[in-house]
Amino acid sequence: MIAIACELPSRCGLPLSRHFASSVWQVARGEGAVISLRSVQRILARHHLKPWRYVSWMHPRDPKFVEKARVILDLYAGFWEGRRLGRRDQIVSADEKTSIQARRRQLTAPGPGQPGRVESDYQRRGALQYLCAWDVRRGLPWGRCEPKTGIAAFTRLVDQVMAMEPYRSAPRVFWIVDNGSSHQGAESARRLRERYPNLILVHTPIHASWLNQIEVFFSIVQRKLLTPAVADNLEDLEARLLAFGAEYGRQPRPIRWKFTRQDFDRRLRDLEQSSRELAA
Repeated sequence: MIAIACELPSRCGLPLSRHFASSVWQVARGEGAVISLRSVQRILARHHLKPWRYVSWMHPRDPKFVEKARVILDLYAGFWEGRRLGRRDQIVSADEKTSIQARRRQLTAPGPGQPGRVESDYQRRGALQYLCAWDVRRGLPWGRCEPKTGIAAFTRLVDQVMAMEPYRSAPRVFWIVDNGSSHQGAESARRLRERYPNLILVHTPIHASWLNQIEVFFSIVQRKLLTPAVADNLEDLEARLLAFGAEYGRQPRPIRWKFTRQDFDRRLRDLEQSSRELAA
């Protein structure tokens, strides 16, 4: 039974994406086993293998994954190229939260012993993009809304931030971004450096958004402002997004980033050891 459960259903001739007790039983019976469905269920209930359980996983595809990750982890720890950052150096983490819909719907506040209610039907009133730059050292968000993303929209966010102090006069402002098309590659780094000589664009590895602290702030926005999604129109949605950022900035709270370069290197060694053991 366990051997069958460890096979993909498609290899067993079943039109399924994952096994269940019933499909394992079906394959076993097709191979001549005399066993009941209930017995298969008991076997799987006792065993640590649960063939219907899946978790998402992605293999690093960036050839410089380790190198890029270490650079960002060093920045969070206050280092650049082996040297401690200066007091006036700044670190900004930026990205776009795209296609935020304005949905007009009925929302009822919770009462004693009763949860709030949100109407399942809604009217779509358009969508906008929320661009935000997160000050890593001070815990401040600087956001803006745009009708669409792109190089021009991202440049306006950069202009908005770099026009303010302390970024305007800082010796160096490190901008940590992912590999989105609006700020991708060496050409984007060159373009922004020509616009602001003190700006250094730092890219995360491909498929490593977990290294970008702005994603933590976006999760807060999603949880506290956008769930449930209720807004009469785009103007209302934009006003709420900007007001949330302003309110959050009144009591700055830097993210308590605990995953260090040392933790990263230790994890790499553990993975390498596991790979050697599996190969053996």
